[in-house]
Amino acid sequence: MAPPPASAAAPTTPAASATPAAGAAIDPQLLEEAADWLVRLQTEGDSPALHQAIAQWRSRSPTHRAAWQRAERVMQHFAELPPQLGQLGRQVLAETPRRGRRAALRQLALAALLAPAAVALWRQAPWEDGRWQTATGEQQRLELEDGTVLVLNTDSAVHVTYSQTERRIRLRHGEILVTTAPDLPGRNRPLLVESAQGLLRPLGTRFSVRQLEERTRLAVFAGAVEITTRSGSRQVVPSGTRSDFAADAIIPPAPLGPAEDAWEAGLLTANDLPLADFLAELGRYRSGVLRCHPTVAAMRVSGTFPLQDTEAALELLVKTRPLALRRLTRYWVNLEPRP
Repeated sequence: MAPPPASAAAPTTPAASATPAAGAAIDPQLLEEAADWLVRLQTEGDSPALHQAIAQWRSRSPTHRAAWQRAERVMQHFAELPPQLGQLGRQVLAETPRRGRRAALRQLALAALLAPAAVALWRQAPWEDGRWQTATGEQQRLELEDGTVLVLNTDSAVHVTYSQTERRIRLRHGEILVTTAPDLPGRNRPLLVESAQGLLRPLGTRFSVRQLEERTRLAVFAGAVEITTRSGSRQVVPSGTRSDFAADAIIPPAPLGPAEDAWEAGLLTANDLPLADFLAELGRYRSGVLRCHPTVAAMRVSGTFPLQDTEAALELLVKTRPLALRRLTRYWVNLEPRP
């Protein structure tokens, strides 16, 4: 059975709302100060005096608190990574001259704090009724009228319609992260996410959906999600697993990779990933061509990299691998074996 069509009832456009305590307009200077505190926590150890100093800084104003909340969010994503993914950071510190180690850590922390994905809920009219989209390297976070939170990743587009019978999010292209909420009081409309290959019905959950060329990728971080393909095949995907599906087939769920939702905090994690695949993923967040020489395409990459500043990510990479950057133009970058 094919996924049900959108209701013929007149749809409404859910408004996006803002939470004042999490406003997007955090002074970049405060974010720089928060990055400095993060670096001190990493380099000076767990000192009561340091924690007291951070608490005093945090209490100066609501904006200071908001900046530190963003910093805590970044720290949480790092804490959730498997130990092997700390490899890159340790190598950077080991191979960088002592006077530059603090700067390298600060660069990574600041890039993560300034990431567009860390911007909190904000109010904006869609570019067209019920439609939102992001450009390359941009991320957008929305709260819909029922409290469902929707995060658009780089180069993504959605069409959101709430009718009398359903709440539907159509993923046109790109990737989204969805944190579901119950319907408005007195309503019991199902929440549905539609892709080119089928329909997803979340069962009280947090999950991401990515539209690929010939298939859809689902990753479930909490709860469960039911897939219904265009041909009518069904599969419930539980928390902690992912599944790709086409219009007529579903790949059985497999365990999630480490920190697959780290992009929400402006981070890209790699766990023994071939360099060519790593560059393809990083390239989603920048304009132009990003490639590598065939002789290094299979080189393995592990670590955590900032997405908001892809140049910083590339610099971190070449510091810890026998690689060199070759810039043919501003928008054409090759990674080659280091001479």
